Amino acid sequence: MLHAAGVGAGDEVIVPAFGNPEVADAVVEAGATPVFADIDPDTYCLDPERVADRVTARTSGVIAVHRFGHRADIARLHDLGSRHGFLVLERGESEKPYAELGQRRAHAAYLNGKLSGVRTPAGHEGHTYQQYVVRVPGNGRPDRDAFARTLRSKGVECRVPVKTPVHRLPAFRRDTELPETERAADETLALPVDGPMTRKQLHRLVSACNALGGLLQPAF
Repeated sequence: MLHAAGVGAGDEVIVPAFGNPEVADAVVEAGATPVFADIDPDTYCLDPERVADRVTARTSGVIAVHRFGHRADIARLHDLGSRHGFLVLERGESEKPYAELGQRRAHAAYLNGKLSGVRTPAGHEGHTYQQYVVRVPGNGRPDRDAFARTLRSKGVECRVPVKTPVHRLPAFRRDTELPETERAADETLALPVDGPMTRKQLHRLVSACNALGGLLQPAF
């Protein structure tokens, strides 16, 4: 898409750093320079206001990545692109079976109502819960990692969705302030909400998280 749009040497393309490096890699392969903008802390997608902060005369495009079942604010990004004359491209994520959508939403609703040891995802109409991503309170990465290890020891599957933001990887290291991106990388944890899960499995997940939540207090 970048090649077809004529993006190349001398151009800048604004991309998120919260995720894998594939999008930034594509910009480099097109001959352009990736510029990282911060994310919205609720959706984990590009924040249009932070994108606006990165726009320069060399900006030729923005690549918005839909994340965890949240959709990026495409309308605001298109408005920004229209005003500054750059294109807006979208990148989806690997979709889980649509047939499980109702079950994932039901499982997410149960967890939203029962979990007290973590900050549950921001719900909105259209959220597909491709991943159920929570925030672990406490002192960032050390507490989140300890929380994850304890859950796994209790038989609860979980994973860190983004271990290192792209702007901190050696190939793309930038002296760029992206506080929401870095906070999300330090605090987020993906919990299971797949369709086949039983109520017993969900209850075990809730019990394990809530038992730990009281031990991890927000840092001041």
